[in-house]
Amino acid sequence: MSDVPALAVAERPLLSTATIAQISMLGLALLLPVLTWVQAAGCALLALLFSLFLLPRLDSGFGIRDSGFAEATLPITAPRASIVVYSGSVLLLILFYRHSLHVAAAVWAIMALGDGLAGVAGRALDGPALPWNRQKTWSGSCTFVLAGSLGAYALTRWVNSSLEPRQVLVISAATALVGAAVESLPANVIRLDDNLTVPLVCGGFMFCAYLVERSALESNLPYLGRRILLAAVINLGLAIAAFALKTITRSGAVAGFILGMMVYLGWGWKSFLLLFAFFVLGSAATRLGYAKKAALGVAEGHGGARSWRAVVANLLAGAFFSILVITTHHEKAFLVALIATFAEAAGDTVSSEVGQWLSTRTYLITTFKRVRVGQNGGVSLAGSFAGLAASAAVVALGFALGLASLGGGVVALAAAIAGNFLDSLLGATLERRRLATNGIVNFAGTSFAGAVALALMISS
Repeated sequence: MSDVPALAVAERPLLSTATIAQISMLGLALLLPVLTWVQAAGCALLALLFSLFLLPRLDSGFGIRDSGFAEATLPITAPRASIVVYSGSVLLLILFYRHSLHVAAAVWAIMALGDGLAGVAGRALDGPALPWNRQKTWSGSCTFVLAGSLGAYALTRWVNSSLEPRQVLVISAATALVGAAVESLPANVIRLDDNLTVPLVCGGFMFCAYLVERSALESNLPYLGRRILLAAVINLGLAIAAFALKTITRSGAVAGFILGMMVYLGWGWKSFLLLFAFFVLGSAATRLGYAKKAALGVAEGHGGARSWRAVVANLLAGAFFSILVITTHHEKAFLVALIATFAEAAGDTVSSEVGQWLSTRTYLITTFKRVRVGQNGGVSLAGSFAGLAASAAVVALGFALGLASLGGGVVALAAAIAGNFLDSLLGATLERRRLATNGIVNFAGTSFAGAVALALMISS
């Protein structure tokens, strides 16, 4: 049962303000086939301005007017900010995927129908809660996947009827499943509005999924059997060694083994060496000056051993891009993205660890005010140079292995620097306010680096 007073519950409709606004605004997506992306972006901008300036003035009876209830006591009627974030996300989707508006439309449908109806089903059907988030139910998550899949399929076919129906259905269902997983993250992992996190993750996933081609995978099948065997042996050995050296925990070893397997499948031992370089650089930087960092209270826990959360945050994006290397005909682009993710991860880890060890002056990246060493979003001269050197070392390795041309290496390094900047920016804003964990911030940094590299390579 909810802790909301009975009177408050009685006054609130089953459909929240956010759900009504989401589904209503989805009707604009039906115009995408007859609009240019500029016109579509203009409509989305008008909707954003409406939600910012006009909607608060309307006394529509949907719970928008001030009711005296705090946000924490209104789990059904979403705050006004959620509608604003939703409108802004639609605008971002159109801008990001202006040349693939079917992606924007599909993710829009997943947001509106999947996310919107999940809450309705969860309240109406109740049922058992998710084991990792007791505030979410299986009925709500299943509704998210079902409604999101059907909505994404229908809008994709409406916007771009030339796509193969079976491919559209599979990708729509897979993307809705990813969205449901993101939406179900507990508050202690991420407190950002899911109207922002769901479209960002789903948009990137769906865009990459449409690049997958069966012929690309079939051309790599002759090599996969031997590669899988080698991947299992090498990653098992590395996981055992890392656990024995206390650089990762038991859970970190398991996560590293699985993700390391995926990385190895991408380009064999060459792609795996990128991961290994990040592992060596990060582990060495963590050990440097550990006693001093421990005395300051900023050292990595468990004696410097990384848990599964840290492993997933740093390796998941790379593993995703690595699999795409062998399943698409855009190998060069995804190899550069792969290099960028590990270069960003190495740069972020090394800059943080070296900065905490050597620096006496640390400055907040958003204000440049001096802060205590180890503060989220704090940057230092020593740490920044060390991080840049680590990123450059990983990129140089990728170039030496023939995974990228000189131009691709420059793109990878630039993307890694951009990812490190975003990591620090999110640390200074979201993480400092406890809106996201360090793992989420690290994942955002590596994903952003890979996405920037991929976008630059594909557009060139």
